[in-house]
Amino acid sequence: MYRLDPRYAPAPGADLATGWRAVTDRLPASPAVVALDGPACLDWTPLVDRLAGELAAQGREVTTLDVRAGYAEPAEVRRRTVPPGRDDPYFPKLADAPLAALFDEPPTAPPATGGLLLVYGPGAALVEHQSLWYVDLPKRYAEAAIAGGAGENLGLPGEPAELRRLFYVDWPMLDAHRDALVDRIDGWLDPQQPEEPSLLDGDGLRATLAALARRPVRTRPYFNSTPWGGHWAQRELGFAPGARNTALGYELIAPESGVLIGADADRQVEVPFQLLCVRHPRELLGGAAHATFGTSFPIRFDYLDTVDGGDLSVHCHPRERFMRERLGWSYTQHETYYVTVGTPGSRVFLGLREDADIAGFAAEVRASAAEGTPIRPEDHVRTFPAEQGQLFLIPAGTPHSSGAGNLVLEISATPYLYSLRFYDWLRPAADGKPRPLPHEHALANLDTERRGDAVARDLVPAPRTLREGPGWREEVLGELAEIFYEVRRFTLDDGATVRDDTADRFHVLNVVEGAGVTVTTDAGDEHELAFAETLTLPAAVGGYRLLPHAGGARVVKALVR
Repeated sequence: MYRLDPRYAPAPGADLATGWRAVTDRLPASPAVVALDGPACLDWTPLVDRLAGELAAQGREVTTLDVRAGYAEPAEVRRRTVPPGRDDPYFPKLADAPLAALFDEPPTAPPATGGLLLVYGPGAALVEHQSLWYVDLPKRYAEAAIAGGAGENLGLPGEPAELRRLFYVDWPMLDAHRDALVDRIDGWLDPQQPEEPSLLDGDGLRATLAALARRPVRTRPYFNSTPWGGHWAQRELGFAPGARNTALGYELIAPESGVLIGADADRQVEVPFQLLCVRHPRELLGGAAHATFGTSFPIRFDYLDTVDGGDLSVHCHPRERFMRERLGWSYTQHETYYVTVGTPGSRVFLGLREDADIAGFAAEVRASAAEGTPIRPEDHVRTFPAEQGQLFLIPAGTPHSSGAGNLVLEISATPYLYSLRFYDWLRPAADGKPRPLPHEHALANLDTERRGDAVARDLVPAPRTLREGPGWREEVLGELAEIFYEVRRFTLDDGATVRDDTADRFHVLNVVEGAGVTVTTDAGDEHELAFAETLTLPAAVGGYRLLPHAGGARVVKALVR
């Protein structure tokens, strides 16, 4: 059965404490300065007030300092974080400013008083301190808050918040700051349960990350809602039954995914998957991928659920030069669609028709954006039946969309926030306003050579058997010279076992048919993987075996070429 909360035990000797009293008991003896750093989305004041109240009830002297009071004026923060020439109505160039840029003067603590001083807020670690705690809420909280009209952006408390700044300014700055701190964090505090927060000690955190970087690991899944979303994940996986839909399923999107560490939902912390890459890039990624991608995990798995939903926008993704120079990401957003579920008549839009009139298409796109004129995308873009088990290759610049009625497993390069939309069916956003259409960016990145028969030949490949044995075979589903990864598939009959080896390249697996498989590594780690679940096998895993559950299974595998 699909697990909504996969979790892993802390390393032996790790200290995982739950509850306010247990958490405060882990604070150092006075006098000391404790830096409480973390993201802007936290409601910092009540959290620190609660900590201070617990300490005061124990008879401890405590004072607090909010570093946000020392931020520069909002206009100056904006100028330093998005300098002139780097802004854009849709996609500011990824911010690379340090958190110190938020301050006019380096933040400092007042003279010691003999008690405990809690310095808190984004950038608190810049203050000289004796102990450092990182207080974290996963990124989905910030996105949901700002999308709902609340929340705040980094360095701009009290200012109206916007998602555009969250994605391209706040998150890159906060991630770089957090990643630089991980080697010296003394405690990882998870306040997702406000009345029962959990704290993992820093040494225990690092030991657990070291163990996870050498064994199969599944990140916590999450589905959000969008105007086009469907309902398959609600009905089949039991996910978010009260939400308006389940649109985008975050199976493994490294910049946002988290790993649950703990015994159960009442005693756990969630830590960013990205910390595995930062602490153990060689073990997780493998030598060649680490040399190419640094500490960025380059492949993502997510779901696009349009079953009983709507068509996605017709869009493309930035081509290599545009991505590097205009947007600031070091590699581009190649994608593939694997059709896990297709309904009768459902389709995938992909590539241009042979007779596509580019100038006419551009004129229609501009008129639609300006005047609300409907477009028939199929007059310009090819369509293909969304047949279960088919893989579609989508190199950057190729127009595409998943039509209504599909569950698509998107196996793609990690960049995921750059949809350059040509047309969105005149669909309003959740606030009733037209969804933003960066159509000029889309037209600037459109690959006009992907058209006609070449689309079917190159981008809708037939499976090619790579190897086979008794009751099993491994096929290559899709490979293209310009895409740095390939997608394969195992087909396993009931009772068959297949052996594989990461061979210094991480593998990502997903069960696309059947009840599931058991993954057993040569090191003795065993992991159950159910239908629709995704599992990362670090490069350090080496040899492993797949054994299907009753009835056989099909398992998709992605790896860097």
